[in-house]
Amino acid sequence: MTSTLFQNIRLFTGAAELAEGYNVLVEGDRIKEVADRPITAAGARVINGGGRTLMPGLIDAHVHAYAADADLGRLDRMPRSLQAMHAARDLEESLQRGFTSVRDAAGADWGLAIAVETGLIRGSRLFFPGQALSPTGGHGDMRPNTALENLCGCCGNAATIGIIADGVDEVRRAVRSNLKKGAHHIKIMASGGVASPSDPIYALQYSDEEIACAVWEAKAWRRYVLAHAYTPEAIFRAVRLGVRSVEHCNLIDAPTARYMAAQDAFAVPTLVTYQGLEAEGAALGIPPESMAKLASVKGAGLGSLEILRDAGVKMGFGTDLLAKMRRRQSEEFTIRREVLPAVEVLRQATSLNAELLQMEGQLGTIAAGALADILLVDGDPLRDISVLNGQGEKIPLVMKAGEIFINRI
Repeated sequence: MTSTLFQNIRLFTGAAELAEGYNVLVEGDRIKEVADRPITAAGARVINGGGRTLMPGLIDAHVHAYAADADLGRLDRMPRSLQAMHAARDLEESLQRGFTSVRDAAGADWGLAIAVETGLIRGSRLFFPGQALSPTGGHGDMRPNTALENLCGCCGNAATIGIIADGVDEVRRAVRSNLKKGAHHIKIMASGGVASPSDPIYALQYSDEEIACAVWEAKAWRRYVLAHAYTPEAIFRAVRLGVRSVEHCNLIDAPTARYMAAQDAFAVPTLVTYQGLEAEGAALGIPPESMAKLASVKGAGLGSLEILRDAGVKMGFGTDLLAKMRRRQSEEFTIRREVLPAVEVLRQATSLNAELLQMEGQLGTIAAGALADILLVDGDPLRDISVLNGQGEKIPLVMKAGEIFINRI
């Protein structure tokens, strides 16, 4: 069994402030020992951290692996094989930026996850939902209006990332199909969105009965539902009906945030995507209707962090970037730092996201028994979180499950 001993490091465990003088021993794919004294490990490969920060691998809880085109309505015209090649490259680049795990929020499937698990793709570990569920005309319905003239009475593809499911029976069938294919979670659309050109942001999507059905079916498999939602009404409905993770939440108000906290629900803001869309969306083909809706949610982003923080809502770290904008992934750290302490932002991207993924104690932590997802970082991210920015230039070592994928020490 291969062993690796990290010495001369500053330690961020995923929960607390930095600690000096620690050593970390990895055996196989697990962390064997964490100690504030010398560790003896005969035959172990020794890595001198040179005073760098050792921390858990980062987790992005809102990605779209197959979103190779910023205009989601065009994805159906791209062969699935080509989408997979784009996804492979993006997962590999995400790992270089220190993200050892990502949670897909619509579209990724078991084949892509297996390709990562077996080493065909040397990229971030992938937690996937299958296709997101959308009602006709909802946020996941990217079809041109002429396509609606050919509606049938069964579940139908909306785009690469989504599936149309109307009514309780279709929702049940779509959820069960995703679960059969190994989905780790289920995604539904609960309000209008930016990327879909036809539905207003305030639109409520899915009835109480349809949302409750999706939640019940997911819980039956010990999985959970995440919901796209912007407005207080949409967020409150989703949480009341059992949704565990609410994505975006830009327009949330204080009473709704307090209700989320009382129900132990997660919020996953994705602020960097709005900056990316504002700067690059039009050039990348985002429809004018979508660009017009962008302003209504972008300006509320930092305020939503303050509301969620003050209510005590658990916040996951997500980015929601599409196509070429994915290179901005790590900029989410500096955006959140405008409102939140650095240690809290780092917790969101490590231990809190691990809890969201139902992998607490396994991911997002430096502790005995956890999977050995480990970064060495030049500098102190708690003092200057921007050391995590860019494409991993200041992350010279990335280990995932005990295997060193990047080593520039």
